Amino acid sequence: MDHYLDLRVMPDPEFKETTLIGALVSKLHRRLVSLSADDIGISLPDHEQEPPLGRRLRVHGTRGRLNELMQDEWLGGMQSLVDATPVQPVPDQVTYRPVRRRQYKTSAERLRRRRMRRHGESYEEARQHIPDAVERRVNTPFLSVQSSSTGQRFSLFIEHGPPQQHASPGRFNTYGLSQDATVPWF
Repeated sequence: MDHYLDLRVMPDPEFKETTLIGALVSKLHRRLVSLSADDIGISLPDHEQEPPLGRRLRVHGTRGRLNELMQDEWLGGMQSLVDATPVQPVPDQVTYRPVRRRQYKTSAERLRRRRMRRHGESYEEARQHIPDAVERRVNTPFLSVQSSSTGQRFSLFIEHGPPQQHASPGRFNTYGLSQDATVPWF
């Protein structure tokens, strides 16, 4: 991961920035699926600013792979809403961070439906096993994205792990996230 490019969503009077960045990640996801890419990662360098996760998506990889990513017009109708920088080398002095998906079991209703399917229980039986108290509030920021495999929208919770002095190699999923691998942080 020696190169990167930034994709910044531009302000739009019709859409919130969080909606635009979610749509951008969904489009990137579809592009990564089409490339069978497991060597391209993302970070959200402004994730601690408003709006949640910021307005900038940084895409990390090799120069060749990022150029391949940007060859097609995969941004489609978002082209006028996104400012893309050219592919650039990563600066010399950087740290590294894992950027990963976090999944939470927060909804008691969803857990009950799952239990009903798996155990053939009635709603009341599932409710006895899974009380309302299991629900919890989560502070991790998320984007609303659409899966290319199922077509369903879901909340993609994104966590930036602590900075590290050395890179950790690994593979990335089709959202550009990894449990193990790190991306340059600057």
